[in-house]
Amino acid sequence: MRGAVTVALSPDIFKAYDIRGLYPEQIDGEVAERIGQGFAVVLSGLAGKELGELRVGLGHDMRLSAPELAARYRAGLLSAGASVIDAGEVGSEMLYYLVGSRELDGGLMCTASHNPKAYTGAKLVRAGAIALSGEEGIQDVRRWIESEDAGALELGGEGRGGTLEEIDLYEEFQEAALGFIDPEVVRSAERPLKVVVDGGNGMAGPMVGPLLERLGLELLETYWTPDGNFPDHEPNPLLEENRRFIVQQVRERGADLGIAWDGDADRCFFIDDGGEFVPGDFLTALLAESLLRKQRDDRSDPTRPAILYDVRASRAVPDTVRRAGGVPYVNRVGHAYFKARMRREGSLFGGEVSGHYYFRDFYCADSGTLPALLVLELLCREGVRMSELLAPYRERYFISGEINSQVADQQAKMEEIAVRYSDARQERLDGISIDYEDWHFNVRPSNTEPLLRLCLESLVSRADMERRRDEVLALIRGA
Repeated sequence: MRGAVTVALSPDIFKAYDIRGLYPEQIDGEVAERIGQGFAVVLSGLAGKELGELRVGLGHDMRLSAPELAARYRAGLLSAGASVIDAGEVGSEMLYYLVGSRELDGGLMCTASHNPKAYTGAKLVRAGAIALSGEEGIQDVRRWIESEDAGALELGGEGRGGTLEEIDLYEEFQEAALGFIDPEVVRSAERPLKVVVDGGNGMAGPMVGPLLERLGLELLETYWTPDGNFPDHEPNPLLEENRRFIVQQVRERGADLGIAWDGDADRCFFIDDGGEFVPGDFLTALLAESLLRKQRDDRSDPTRPAILYDVRASRAVPDTVRRAGGVPYVNRVGHAYFKARMRREGSLFGGEVSGHYYFRDFYCADSGTLPALLVLELLCREGVRMSELLAPYRERYFISGEINSQVADQQAKMEEIAVRYSDARQERLDGISIDYEDWHFNVRPSNTEPLLRLCLESLVSRADMERRRDEVLALIRGA
């Protein structure tokens, strides 16, 4: 048994939406165990329960450090008195499913998501799979670890005696996910869809793979086996360099679709039949329209469902949502904020430009499995190519994508923007949003770096978008 000690702690690992840092320099076994203990203490307060009454889910991804650190998170939870349901190596959304379906008090997923090999981390959720954030919960864990109370609680202690249950969640999760579509629509298509999948050597292969195999697709599997060494590319398809391989494969193989996942597989990204990347806001519009149609066809709910989208998004999203009979709500960026707002609004669906897609009937959690299934169903039901579905958006909405600029004084620069565009409608929900009749943009600061992030759209032309983009960038990057 290891005695009570105070661990060296880097406050930088406690981010806006999760805990993340280098292994072992910033997060090692002792830090992980203290995080487990602190998380249990914070959950106890949030749930209004004694530590010994807590039931907490646990999972980990395929990173090389994950088995060791997950064991130490588990030891911390148990030593604090919580009972742990350990699902082993899973995708993050499987941990969310475990917490929601078992009505647990919270859950901890040992993952660094899309970050490079050297990183590790933890995603923390409370009851209902609602994410903790820097504003609520994550900094409380840090403060507890730095307190005298932490020093008084042993590492490796077993005196409080939480119980442990180990489970295999795969079959149950996969059956629940398949229930979001009609599989026969895909199986009975005129011809099997040819789909290139890139798991990035993350958790998509074991999590999503068996579902795709059941749909009668012509699957071309790449980097489909979990491997924390990431032998080909980092598990972050949002970066263009990590998509080059799947884009090449879609074009060379004449595929109907490409789908790539990030490391913990709670985000997926699409390549159309022409090898073009599908922006997250256009995908949000397609999914929202499809889900709203399903809701109308069901006829059991006469209300106009709420759909969330983030401040960076194309106007394609609210335009599509209104046309399809929903009510669009703009939201600040971040999964913790989306999940909490979805519950308040009773939202059917929410989507972020970054590839996070949230579903009311999946505990308002984000999923990389459900968008893949829904897009496959949509293509087969409509009998069209992905490029055809996207054509109306690409012809009307001209988007810049997110562009980063290094800025020493972020707040001062945003005030400059406010003055320069004082004749526009302005919002400060997340950074600053500037809206004109036929163009708009959002500039928001990074939570972790001295950066400002610009997303801009024109409804006139690509040339107009590029001209206005360059104008705003010149202001952001000017002295």
